[in-house]
Amino acid sequence: MRTTRATVAEADAWLTVLHRAGHVHTVDTHEDGTWTVRERPDSPAWTLHHPVLAMDWIAAVLRGSDADGQNRAK
Repeated sequence: MRTTRATVAEADAWLTVLHRAGHVHTVDTHEDGTWTVRERPDSPAWTLHHPVLAMDWIAAVLRGSDADGQNRAK
């Protein structure tokens, strides 16, 4: 369990790594500190309004990636 809150920089770093590794199809960072993400080209876009929400979404992507054992963004 975390003892500190997620930061914008931490969420942004995770999203960047997942995108570059091909686990996330698109990540759009907005000036207001939100992200619009899409796991696959055919999946709905999610708008993440807070770093904690972003980290929850990232955790779900990572769990899904482990479950199917393959790159889900393709």
